[in-house]
Amino acid sequence: MNAHTFPFSIAYADTDAGGIVYHARYVEIAERARMNWFRGILPPDGDLGFVIKELNIKYKKPLRLCDEFTVVTTATEIGAASIWVEQKFVKNDELFAILTGKAAYIGANMKPKRIPEEYMKLMTES
Repeated sequence: MNAHTFPFSIAYADTDAGGIVYHARYVEIAERARMNWFRGILPPDGDLGFVIKELNIKYKKPLRLCDEFTVVTTATEIGAASIWVEQKFVKNDELFAILTGKAAYIGANMKPKRIPEEYMKLMTES
């Protein structure tokens, strides 16, 4: 499946007192990358869309203040109502972190729902 890239630059607000990116910021940055992946597509009326059901992060090396890097997002598995996503934090072909997660697609009733066809196309053709 095709990958989506999202460039990002580390600011003071992303770091701790030592200038290293705070661990929870990786989740926030990954969410921004996923939202950018779906830019321009809104859930159909009544749907809430994708919600994270499971999340895992492997930290390889710390990102630091002023680092410029890319989050590479790939759907590794697509089911009828959920997707597995892998997001790699990469700088100069060097891997800093890998976030993997499962997102369920849900409707207004908070129950899983079939992923709309336009999302399927975006995840496989972007």
